[in-house]
Amino acid sequence: MTLDPAVQELLALAADAPVPERPPTAVELRAAFAASRPAPGAVAPVAAVTERRVGDLRVRLYLPEAAGPVPVFLWIHGGGWTIGSVDENEVASRAVCAGASVAVAAVEYRLAPEDPYPAAPEDCYAVLEWLAAGGAGPAVSPERIAVGGESAGGNLSTVVSLMARDRGGPSISAQVLICPVFAHPDDGFASYVDFATGYGMTADAMRFFFAQYAPDPARLTDPYLLPSRSKDLKSLPPALILTAEYDVLRDEGEAFARQLTDAGVAVDLTRYAGQIHGFYGLYTDLPASPKSHAEVAAYLRGIFTA
Repeated sequence: MTLDPAVQELLALAADAPVPERPPTAVELRAAFAASRPAPGAVAPVAAVTERRVGDLRVRLYLPEAAGPVPVFLWIHGGGWTIGSVDENEVASRAVCAGASVAVAAVEYRLAPEDPYPAAPEDCYAVLEWLAAGGAGPAVSPERIAVGGESAGGNLSTVVSLMARDRGGPSISAQVLICPVFAHPDDGFASYVDFATGYGMTADAMRFFFAQYAPDPARLTDPYLLPSRSKDLKSLPPALILTAEYDVLRDEGEAFARQLTDAGVAVDLTRYAGQIHGFYGLYTDLPASPKSHAEVAAYLRGIFTA
């Protein structure tokens, strides 16, 4: 399929942006991303939104208009482990909270390069344990937890699932993986060549993010950094994987779906035709965005009512 016309318009606007004289640092990129983040449009009404602290970590908790205790969806934002916060996913978090009648706990984990791997997965795992211990309060069920995230957040969702399995930690009902990072830019996937530039997320940007998050190349064999390296994916939670047709990460997400299936894990895979990286949580004015929120909400409803 050709690019969605709305995506074409978005990319045309981005192409008009001035080109910096030198590559930005992580701090500069973080500031530029926050400044350029699209303002959220209409958001779904929810019962309450509160800010919580888990140690030094900020967690934004959304509660639905539903009789509790309700299941909880631990949401992990994207940004190449280097940029981003809970703020850019306000539309998606509210949509899923309302649509699935689940609580959403959005975590703001430590970022690289100041805090490289394994800071991010350990932070996310700490919030998982906090939820399982009832830290979110009586309105949230500590026994019914799903995890999910976009891009680097999708990576961290599967890593947290691996950690919970390996450590005998909290039970996870499902994982929702949106345009996830499961491999390295040099692993040879065709989508890294076909969509290297001109589609928002670039191959060079992903290389930059890896340099911040995992500066030691020896760490790239670690399945807690790249789950595609795992030799044992059995007994992981069922997964919903959404990929974008015009995304450097498309092929590795779909390849990982096959790895999970081969390991006996139930997988639902949807490729969003005509879409680019960020269609779910960042570019929420795209027509595909609310459709993807509805798909995630329906999946979680099915998981928690099974």
